[in-house]
Order: sequence, then C-alpha cells, then structure tokens
Amino acid sequence: MRVITAKSLPERSLLTTYRNGKAYTDSYSLDLAFEVTLAAYVEAFYTTWLFKLERLVLATLVGRPSRDSQALALARGDVRRFAAWTVEARDHDQILMCDFLAKTKSWLMCDGKRLWFGTVIVPEAVHSNGEAYLGIGFHALIPFHRLYSKALLRAAAQKLIRAHS
Repeated sequence: MRVITAKSLPERSLLTTYRNGKAYTDSYSLDLAFEVTLAAYVEAFYTTWLFKLERLVLATLVGRPSRDSQALALARGDVRRFAAWTVEARDHDQILMCDFLAKTKSWLMCDGKRLWFGTVIVPEAVHSNGEAYLGIGFHALIPFHRLYSKALLRAAAQKLIRAHS
C-alpha cells in the first residue's frame, strides 16, 4: 500500500481554493482494489487506532472529546461537528473540516478507488513578497505532520481493507 504525495488534485476538490491561495496545503492519495463511499472512508479515518490517539489528546488538552458513534454520525451526514472540527463544506464524495480555531482544515475525498487526504494551514500573515507566514509552531511541525498524514491515510485504508475482506 503506497501513499503518494499529490501534486495535482481532482478538478472539483474542495482543497483547490486554498491551494490556489496563500494557505499551506498538502494532499496525499492511496489507491485501493475496491471502491469506497465517503461515509465508509470518514468513519474509518476518524475511528482508526491512530486517530483515536489524536482524539484523546484533543479531549485532554482542549476539552473536545469524541466517540466512535459521533464519527459515524459525521460519516452519515447527521452532524456537522466532530471533536475539534466543524464541517466547512461537503459533497457526495468529499468533506472539508475546519478546526475550532479556524487555523487548520482537513479534507477527505473518495474518487472511485482512490482515497485522498489533505490539510490546509491558514497563514498568520502574508508578507509583502507574497510569502505566507504560518507561525513558528506550524513551520516547525510540518515534517512531522507530513509523516503523520501519510500514516493516518494508511491506517484508514487498512481499516477499510479489513472491513471489505
């Protein structure tokens, strides 16, 4: 199972506006041997063992607890809030979530057999030369974030593969 750093996005990606702007964006994709619905992907992504660790951190540090049943409700489109995020936009095959501080966004998309995961970091400032400043913390964490993003996508894919077997 190979995660690919995506240079281009699907034409109608909800991440495109941010990628074309001054925000930091990244995106990763992974192909499966079978098609996946957005609901199945969202539920798998937010209920993996790895993401549950992030949910524990969010519950402990910022008082934003969440349960698997809430992830399922988000996946079905029954709720607009989950843990530290709110749905910013949603389509039949993709969802864009915004954190409670409006600093980061997470994007998930199913394009047939391809799973996509991407992130937006909204800049603190844009310098006169057009370069975005994300803040010292965000700049320092980007290498870790890239590894973690790939691991999250891989964990979701593994969960979907197990459920499909």
